[in-house]
Amino acid sequence: MAASNLHRQDNQPVYVLHTYPFKETSLVVELFSREFGRVAAVARGARRPRSAMRGMLQAFQPLQATWSGKAELKNLHGMEWGAGLLLLRGEALMCGFYLNELLLRLLLREDGHDALFDYYSQTLRILAQDQVLPATTLRRFELKMLQELGYAVPLEHDASGEAIQSGHQYVYVAEQGALRSSQHAAQANGVQLSGKALLDMAQDDYTDTQTQQQSKQLMRALLAHYLGEKPLHTRQLLMDLQAL
Repeated sequence: MAASNLHRQDNQPVYVLHTYPFKETSLVVELFSREFGRVAAVARGARRPRSAMRGMLQAFQPLQATWSGKAELKNLHGMEWGAGLLLLRGEALMCGFYLNELLLRLLLREDGHDALFDYYSQTLRILAQDQVLPATTLRRFELKMLQELGYAVPLEHDASGEAIQSGHQYVYVAEQGALRSSQHAAQANGVQLSGKALLDMAQDDYTDTQTQQQSKQLMRALLAHYLGEKPLHTRQLLMDLQAL
């Protein structure tokens, strides 16, 4: 969406992804907006102790924001609480920070992804309920995010267009897809996994232990490919905690 259409936006559904100091008393707030994607805005005076906005700039909480400006860095005028405040604790909290870092690294500015926004909101609620294995929740979000951002991750057909066979072994290569491992055993930059794991992922089924392990290896390799050389700080923290 053109910057001229972003001159003022009122009460837009958002989440705070990150904040950092700006000048003496202000903050730059990285927002994930449902309609406009990632938006950076200055919250003037937000570092002052009595700032009304300061206490609202919290990650993982549904908010409504009003901002204006034609430049890349907007002016944040106000925030309001959305519906259903969430509490993420312990491992779920670290997972939430991981999701935020992924979005900060991969989302383009002012590029709306409403389906991804809704899935992010749903994922936060799942983490807050603490009823699903965090690793499974992360795999689902990683895959959904890459698909929504336009990165092809074919799971039901191999690179030649043939249907994936559950009993076959494959080597998955970023931007190519699955290759029969018997024919491409020398693919050093690929991830070896079973056809069953690929089909399980396509069906959103992570109950099988091998699928859990191989899907983690696959998503780690794909994200490393698209993120480049700079590692994710939260990924390392999660690996140190429980190898998520």
